[in-house]
Amino acid sequence: MFRSNRHIYAQIIDDTAGATLASASTRVKGLQEQAPNGGGRKAAEVVGEIVAKQALGVGIKCVRFDRNRYKFHGRVRALAEAARKAGLAF
Repeated sequence: MFRSNRHIYAQIIDDTAGATLASASTRVKGLQEQAPNGGGRKAAEVVGEIVAKQALGVGIKCVRFDRNRYKFHGRVRALAEAARKAGLAF
């Protein structure tokens, strides 16, 4: 997970294979219409839902949430809660 002032990004990575299995961000064209303010909580919720749906589609149900250096509040928390609500387990 990475966030900037304007955008938020989430990826599910297989560390052993070094491959990205699922990813979502506010820079994707389809998401820009759903959440025009890419840096807001609503955008983080949408990104969390999308990455969880992609992960479940690939067969991933449980992940480890790496929030980098960011505190677990605001947009980071909104992304995590939306992914949990969509069915992803941390």
